[in-house]
Amino acid sequence: MTCKWTVELMPSQAGKTAVVTGANSGLGLESVVALARAGARVVMACRDPHKAAAALAEVRQRVPQGQVEPMSLDLASLGSVRQFADAFRGRHSRLDLLINNAGILGVPLTRTTEGFEGHMGTNHLGHFALTGLLSDTLLATPGARIITVGSMGHWNARGLDLDDLNFERSRYTPFAAYCRSKLANLLFVLELSRRLAARGSGVIAAAAHPGGAATNIQPAGSRIVKAIALRFFINTAAQGALPTLYAATAPDVRSNDYFGPDGFLGMRGYPGVARRHRAARDAAAARRLWELSESLTGIAYLG
Repeated sequence: MTCKWTVELMPSQAGKTAVVTGANSGLGLESVVALARAGARVVMACRDPHKAAAALAEVRQRVPQGQVEPMSLDLASLGSVRQFADAFRGRHSRLDLLINNAGILGVPLTRTTEGFEGHMGTNHLGHFALTGLLSDTLLATPGARIITVGSMGHWNARGLDLDDLNFERSRYTPFAAYCRSKLANLLFVLELSRRLAARGSGVIAAAAHPGGAATNIQPAGSRIVKAIALRFFINTAAQGALPTLYAATAPDVRSNDYFGPDGFLGMRGYPGVARRHRAARDAAAARRLWELSESLTGIAYLG
């Protein structure tokens, strides 16, 4: 791409239905606003109903004509994921765009309802299950896309320990857990793309990262340091959402593409092709992670 892509260049999304997870704030909220403004019917998948209500009010204020609908989804509970998928299929016959955006970052050791480590359970396994439960609807929708939001943090993961995915034996540190979950996101996209292609499906599975987004990176130190970080290294939430929106709507996107900001160190800028660590290109690890994810969640698809 040669232009500075912004939402003003987004193709019309009229007639399309989108699901955005983690839609109540930050990147998710900005994605909802942009898609609704472009004409899509957008389902705001949110865990907290009070935050969802506040976010819905903001979207309606910013896009009065927007078609938006909040629905309850807690990715840390497979029961909630199933309930969401059942409810969505009961209301909608098509799904053009699934944006797997929601995530947690740097929390102390927690366990999901099923006992998964919090980052892996929410950021990867919850989205793996959601995608699987909505896969029939996606496959039946011409031109559908599945976009998973990654992170530059995956470069710090140094591979996945597939024998201890949920930190049951190894020493837990919050940042390491987050980085591993983000590596899992990219491996998921790699194997999802392969399986879709093997099926002969036209569904596109791609990924994007926001660079340094003001929603999840808080610069430390003095106000001067923070000002410098915000000026040169950190995107606003709206700017950070652009790579995701590009992956979701641009006509030249292909399966397993990965986009991020094109500026210094990939921290900020306009959508461009992003680099990924060799560990995120490991096809064998991607297949093993998929099989393990099926076993852990009990949800198998695209076999």
